Amino acid sequence: MKKVYKTRLIIAIVVLFLTILGIYGVFYSVTIFDIQILPLLQRCIIDFSILALSLFTGIIILTVLFGRIYCSLLCPLGIIQELAGMFFFRGKRKNKYTKNYPIKYFILAISLGILLGGSALFIRYIEPYTYFSSAFTFSMVGLIALLAIIFLTFFKNSFFCTNICPAGTILGLISNFSRNKIYIEKHNCVSCSNCESKCPAGCIDSKNKTVNNETCIKCLKCIEICPKGGIKYGKEPKEQIKFSIQRRKIIISTAVLAVFGSMIKTGIIIKNKIGEKYRDIILPPGAESEERLINTCYNCNLCVENCPTKIIVKANNEFPTIHIDYKNGSCDKDCNKCSQVCPTGAIKRLSIEEKQKTRIAMAMIKKENCIECGLCQTSCPYGAIIITKEGTNINAEKCIGCGACKKACNTDAIEIYAVKKQNII
Repeated sequence: MKKVYKTRLIIAIVVLFLTILGIYGVFYSVTIFDIQILPLLQRCIIDFSILALSLFTGIIILTVLFGRIYCSLLCPLGIIQELAGMFFFRGKRKNKYTKNYPIKYFILAISLGILLGGSALFIRYIEPYTYFSSAFTFSMVGLIALLAIIFLTFFKNSFFCTNICPAGTILGLISNFSRNKIYIEKHNCVSCSNCESKCPAGCIDSKNKTVNNETCIKCLKCIEICPKGGIKYGKEPKEQIKFSIQRRKIIISTAVLAVFGSMIKTGIIIKNKIGEKYRDIILPPGAESEERLINTCYNCNLCVENCPTKIIVKANNEFPTIHIDYKNGSCDKDCNKCSQVCPTGAIKRLSIEEKQKTRIAMAMIKKENCIECGLCQTSCPYGAIIITKEGTNINAEKCIGCGACKKACNTDAIEIYAVKKQNII
């Protein structure tokens, strides 16, 4: 067990490196992006598949067996915080036991309540994977959030993971019932407090010889540094297991449930209202409608970075989530990358055949600008442009609004208009 910390750290660094490569489209593995727990939970709800359910169930089983090892092994933001703490302090600073703050349960209640009500509007600004990926795609919100979290490590190390992050709160609650936990063997402990002073999660109380496994991220550092082998990881002895129902916990639980219920209703209201402000925006195939995309997109920008023609752009003043801008090109007929990399289900997963039949917009010809050169007809991959004696026309039954004709036109004679809702033609 003395080497398990270094082994875990090496695996975590490899995961972090592959995740960064995946964001930039150099390498993509479904097992990295599709196991981010909150996006995966949403995909199970709105874009259900057996794979999504299996992955989510797998994370829950992993946590039940081993505790919150997900946070220190698979979460890129968690790994970044650990590395930042190691770089900043290099073993010089002594950490102290950090208590559980009830605010995290209310953050979780608000996040999940609004999400189950139908909108990701709140969770978009608190979810760890989104912070990480949007920061590495140079989104201002993501960069500010990542820098703020790293700055927080100066004072509280992994405080975001243990007392703010809604994903961490979910896993922490499950970890209370996990089979394998970190615990202190009291007869071996010499009260040196090394474990507490080096714990990045602040979950070890060396004075009382207890470990808060709800906030413990299973970095396993304490096992390596304990000089007497007093820290163990495994099934906790029965004589050390304590269970008590306190009045304070009952009050907090009742309040959290009340907030959760009210937030579901709030989420429904947001879902019904949020799309009314935005119209005539062209969306990636599989996004379906403006209202749906606004309510489900986390703005992780993975689709933006992985779009080969760079027509998917980030949120801006015109639209609050990713969308299509044909200034740089057109939607490639044989590409469905955006739907494959989206971890949240905001862009539904489409096969190439389904994508080729999904109408995302409609082309219109401005007769006053058209010189009948025929470039649009030769460039259309769907055969939707017809040239007759009467002039150039669009076959509405074939056009999906890919923008290839607009890209080819030299006289600005073609305009692409958004459709209210995407449909299969």
